[in-house]
Amino acid sequence: MAHAVFRTGGKQFRAAEGDRVRIPTIEGASGDKVTFTEVLAVEGDSPKFGKPVVAGAKVEAEILGQKLDKKIIVFKFRKRKRYMRKAGHRQPFTEVKITGISA
Repeated sequence: MAHAVFRTGGKQFRAAEGDRVRIPTIEGASGDKVTFTEVLAVEGDSPKFGKPVVAGAKVEAEILGQKLDKKIIVFKFRKRKRYMRKAGHRQPFTEVKITGISA
């Protein structure tokens, strides 16, 4: 089974065909096809490593949806100063399913 390491949104992801991956938000609706051309490595029978990217390699995926991650609480507190601030944050992400890896 071939794996690929690709870069999108300033982060690197390792995925195989059929994997569901959460990546930083990209434009597109559910069901749209996307192609990642910044492939850093392709693992398998004959591994290929890029300097920095593998020439001609691409990872194809299908967008499953635009979602929000779990809420994190941001709490600021200064003792003896009567200062408290509470805020919540939900980071948006795009969930994709890897449909093909080609080197």
